[in-house]
Amino acid sequence: MQFLIRSLLFLCLVPLSALNAAEPSLVGSWEAMPDKSTDIDLYGSLAVRISMTSSHVTLVRQFGTARRFVDSLVLPLNGKTVDVTVTDRVFPTNVFMGLSMVTGSARTVRATKTESSLQMDESYTVRGSQGEVRATATHSFACSPDGEILTYTLQRSTRPSEPPVKFLLKRSGWKQAYVISLEDNWEVQGKLYVNAFLISLQGIANKSGPLVYILYPENWPFTYVRSVYGFYRDKKYFSFKELRTAEEALTTLKSHVKGYVVWDKNVRTSLIVAFTVAGLERAVVVSEDLIPMVEKAGLKPVEDFRGKFTGQNDAQIYQWAYDRYWTRCNKEFIVWLGGDHGPVMKPGVADWGIHKGVFFNDLSSRVTDTVEYALANRLLAEMKPMSMVMGWHSYGKDLEREHVKLTSRYGHRVEGLHTLPNLSFSAQVPASPGFVYKNNHHVDPANPPVPEKKVYITCVQTDGIGIGAWLKPGRGEIPYAWEVLMNYTWMAPAMAEYFYTMATPNDYFVGCLSGPGYMYPKAVPPHLLKQLIATAREQMKTLDLRVFETMDYSEGATVEGNSDLPKEIVDMYYDGMPEAIGFINGYAPSHTFAVKDGRPFMSYDYYLSPVRPEADIITDLHELARVNAQRPYFLLLHVRESSDIKRVKGVLDKLGPEFAVVPLDVFLTMAGKEPTFKERFKTVTPR
Repeated sequence: MQFLIRSLLFLCLVPLSALNAAEPSLVGSWEAMPDKSTDIDLYGSLAVRISMTSSHVTLVRQFGTARRFVDSLVLPLNGKTVDVTVTDRVFPTNVFMGLSMVTGSARTVRATKTESSLQMDESYTVRGSQGEVRATATHSFACSPDGEILTYTLQRSTRPSEPPVKFLLKRSGWKQAYVISLEDNWEVQGKLYVNAFLISLQGIANKSGPLVYILYPENWPFTYVRSVYGFYRDKKYFSFKELRTAEEALTTLKSHVKGYVVWDKNVRTSLIVAFTVAGLERAVVVSEDLIPMVEKAGLKPVEDFRGKFTGQNDAQIYQWAYDRYWTRCNKEFIVWLGGDHGPVMKPGVADWGIHKGVFFNDLSSRVTDTVEYALANRLLAEMKPMSMVMGWHSYGKDLEREHVKLTSRYGHRVEGLHTLPNLSFSAQVPASPGFVYKNNHHVDPANPPVPEKKVYITCVQTDGIGIGAWLKPGRGEIPYAWEVLMNYTWMAPAMAEYFYTMATPNDYFVGCLSGPGYMYPKAVPPHLLKQLIATAREQMKTLDLRVFETMDYSEGATVEGNSDLPKEIVDMYYDGMPEAIGFINGYAPSHTFAVKDGRPFMSYDYYLSPVRPEADIITDLHELARVNAQRPYFLLLHVRESSDIKRVKGVLDKLGPEFAVVPLDVFLTMAGKEPTFKERFKTVTPR
């Protein structure tokens, strides 16, 4: 026992600078991740503490906590053996085996180390039911290149043919987080007040680091929420403790909170304003139902909106909020907390807005809504150019194309949706050290594909890889292109890593949408468009993307308006993205086509709706092939984001032998080599 005490005192007294100077990677306190380690039997946990001087290593292994076994050794690093008297019979790694150490016997131990590993060899006497046996063991401790993970492998002479005992450990107290589940009730007069409180608490707590991750209901639009949670736990080594109630969450995290703001259930917009206050004041949002809980926790009110906005319209409420809060708000991010309207609100993106201290609103972008439109215009004009407009427009006020047209006028970038979850957490999780985003390219420039007399189809799944079909059955069975959210390179790099590591050889990523974020190029001032394309080009390089997608509904949708691009804008993409092998355009079918130096610019020829009957889709595609009779015919097909890949494959399998489904980069390479489409741009009417 005196030996153990001396060893533990040694750990406390050695200066940290000396330990770090000796070996910064191995030195420190480590805790095993039980789900990634050999079962630890009775004890359930393992902690390892390592310290070093230039001549000695101190190694402490502790199995268990309250009920524990501690083995502490101070060993020379010159390879000299040390005899250690056994004082405890416990055989700690396998206490449920009938083996015990022999007290009073000697363990012969020696240590050697390399730059990032430590090995301890020992011989000892172990007693079984038939008597005593002399055995040897090798304990190997290896640190990962980033210094974040310690692998402890134990090999014993008495266990030669079995897998070694192996523990994966991370630094103590590192990547500890909390997880909260939300109810599927977003009614303003229902349980929205609980969900809104927890989302606000998440945004505030995550100002101090990635502390809180929220599990949204299974039917949440962003289908990846639970899968990403598993990725952070299993691949990024986060340990999550579940917080089961709002009160437990507040009790655990209240040190991050400075107050509370009360919203009025009778004035829906008051909650949106309350989210602005939450980010500026570190104040959780509560309805009057939760005031007793936050008062019990010792929090004080910052604002109380009960009755304050009664009888006022949204323009008046947001003007008041603008006058009171705007000067303090972030001018590089803003949140349009729209989407669902009326009796429902789904504020998934609110944690990010709170984290960034932004102004929240859901103002109309419709010109005829003159007062709201004027204030929306003013907000966007006072943002920095190329800012991020997070969230989504209100389905009850305007159209997507009206909203994106307005934001594009200032060179801003939309990153939707209002349901985008957990960004305040994901933004602070970096990609793995040294991780390189690698796309699945299919074209060998030295041996490019040669088109035959066929109808070539390629499928592009739009609306981002964060929602829709990514986790549905069938991915990987046919060539499929996916819009990658390019801003994740800096806004959520580990999220991008998540998708890239899951991709099959048939999954091909493309850049989008018109810039480094969603925008309409015809609405963007030309000098800003050039800068935005340059930014998108750099993101393309980081993500290993060679195809870029554009879309422009600033002059109305394809049917009612004109979604084509003029030649000068197409040329800006050609000139600004010289590494791109081609460009794709539109959402519904569009009509802009060009080719330059073998690099095609092609619009969608078909929009595959998730609800159109399969027989009709097959007939549509056959008709397109008859109208476009020249072979090869290149048919660019947009798959709506909610479509099932197996359904798409089932349709394509029935088209017949003249049709061939190929990867997008193969498709564009062949189309650039043998273009059978007619060049066409938007006709610009002379002034």
